[in-house]
Amino acid sequence: LTHTLQGQALLRRFVVDVCGCQTLWTAANIIDDQIARVREQVGDDEVILGLSGGVDSSVVAALLHKAIGEKLTCVFVDTGLLRWQEGDQVMAMFAEHMGVKVVRVNAADRYFAALEGVNDPEAKRKIIGNLFVEIFDEESNKLKNAKWLAQGTIYPDVIESAGSKTGKAQVIKSHHNVGGLPEHMKLGLVEPLRELFKDEVRRRGVELGLPR
Repeated sequence: LTHTLQGQALLRRFVVDVCGCQTLWTAANIIDDQIARVREQVGDDEVILGLSGGVDSSVVAALLHKAIGEKLTCVFVDTGLLRWQEGDQVMAMFAEHMGVKVVRVNAADRYFAALEGVNDPEAKRKIIGNLFVEIFDEESNKLKNAKWLAQGTIYPDVIESAGSKTGKAQVIKSHHNVGGLPEHMKLGLVEPLRELFKDEVRRRGVELGLPR
C-alpha cells in the first residue's frame, strides 16, 4: 500500500467503488469495539500483562487500562538491554502519568548471565523469551487473583512464528508471546491486537494518547 505509487487510491477504488464497501471504521470506534470485547471476555476478573515498553504491549496496556482500570496489573521486566533510562521512562509514562498499576522487576544481572558467550541471534531470542516467561511466571504467582493473561501479540507475530490455524507456515523467527507459555499457567488469554498489523497498532496507540 505505502510502497506502491497511488497504492491507497488504488485500494480505495477497489474497496469502495468496485466492491461497494462503506468506510465506517475509524480508530476511535475500533477502540470502543475492542474495549467492549475485553470487558465481555474478562468480566470482573483481574488481568496481568507483561509490559515491555514497546509499541504492542504499550498499546495493550493503555487499552486494557481504559477498559478495566485497576483490575489490570502490568509486570515490567527490566532486562538491562533497553536504551539508557528507558525503564524509567516506561514507569513515568504508565505508572505516574496514566495511573496504571505496574510492578517493575530489575532482572539485568539474570539476563547478562544467561546471554554471556551466546552469539547466534535466534539463540539469543530464545534465551531472552524463555527468561522473560520464567520471571513473568514468578511474578504472576504473587498475583493470586489474576485469571487472565494479556499479550501484545499482533498478526505478524503469529505469521512469523508459524502460529496460524493451518500450522503450515514456516518459522521466520520465534516470539515468546506465541506458543511460549508454560502449560502450568492456568490463565485465559486476552489478545486484543492479534488481528492487527503494526501500522494499525500504532494508530490505536496515538488514539489512546500514547506518544508517536
